Amino acid sequence: MDLTYPAEAEAFRREVRAFLAAQLPRGWTGVGSLPAGEVAPFTDRWRSLLHEHGLIGVTWPQAYGGRGLSKLEQVVLVEELARVGAPTGWNTDNFSVKMLGNTLLAVGTPEQKARFLPRALSGADRWCQGFSEPGAGSDLASLRTQARLEGGRWHIDGQKVWTSNAHEANWIFLLARTSPARPGNRGLTFLLCPLDQPGIEIRPITMLTRHQEFNEVFFNDASTDPENVVGDVGDGWQVAQLLLGYERGDEAATNPILFRQELDRLIELARLRHRDQDPVIRDRLASCLARVEVMRYLGYRILTGFLRGDRPGPEASVAKLYWSEYHRDLTELAMDILDSDGVVPAGRPVGRVIRTELAGTPNSSASWSGTFLAAQAGTIYAGTSDIQRNVLAETVLGLPREPRVGTG
Repeated sequence: MDLTYPAEAEAFRREVRAFLAAQLPRGWTGVGSLPAGEVAPFTDRWRSLLHEHGLIGVTWPQAYGGRGLSKLEQVVLVEELARVGAPTGWNTDNFSVKMLGNTLLAVGTPEQKARFLPRALSGADRWCQGFSEPGAGSDLASLRTQARLEGGRWHIDGQKVWTSNAHEANWIFLLARTSPARPGNRGLTFLLCPLDQPGIEIRPITMLTRHQEFNEVFFNDASTDPENVVGDVGDGWQVAQLLLGYERGDEAATNPILFRQELDRLIELARLRHRDQDPVIRDRLASCLARVEVMRYLGYRILTGFLRGDRPGPEASVAKLYWSEYHRDLTELAMDILDSDGVVPAGRPVGRVIRTELAGTPNSSASWSGTFLAAQAGTIYAGTSDIQRNVLAETVLGLPREPRVGTG
């Protein structure tokens, strides 16, 4: 297997390195080394610099503000940002660029692409995702939020929950039931809706880590334009599945970079606490290293499909299941290395609660215990581990669908 990057990818790497050398502050050791109050302002400034230099949405067509590069250049960009501990953008870019942006590129109308894609790259529009509901988490097809077309606009009533970064967003993409008579995933429509309007209320949810990353979003006769339907009316389930494939698959080639960086930090923690010679700890660290390498090659396999022009498929569920359960196990190892100190957190608390901690963060017990708590959620958000196993059982192994209990 030849893992050598082609000349054009290495040329882009040199461009990125020159940008980093010119723009990062002198003595830079990673965004996690900044005082907690300076992380958000720095990230805002840094995100603007990335956009100005064409380093947001590098794979998008130039007509929409991208660079027209391949997924391989996207991996190179993340590799170089991870190497120096610089942010890749805002948390909302996960929804704005990776998920919705790529979905619009695939199935959006020309008008939707021209309107929304440049604003997603510039940061004028910041998106969040409205899928889960109090009674429809893993069983998303049972959602009850409804939308009706009345007076030339879609009117939305219902509630969404676990809506990440809704408090930072000004738009939401959501699934709503537009044909109440059609059960399950039939009769759902994928809508784009502005958040800054009467009839929408956002309430933060406090997590175990004391962060307020998640939110409840209430719709009380909120409305959106008819041209803000993505795909056909009633075909929202297919659009949502495509979007979730981008969520789980697009990161498969870049997640291993961040997880390897985090593992190096954990090895350093073991050394600092003189646990690196413990044979059990060494064996578990070696297991984590092997699993990160497997994750890397899994990512290369998925990346190869993207380079062929394939849309994300069941392999995206493999990647999501693999990284989330690996991260849960790694953070449990961190807590074992900390021993009793892990239950009395000290030092700087965790700075990021989605996947890995901020690069350059000191090896404090507070940081690792916060990452441990957040990692438990990783096996739930973006599709629970059981749901991923069901997807793989049905779509890859061809096993029959899990029986559903009737409601009588």
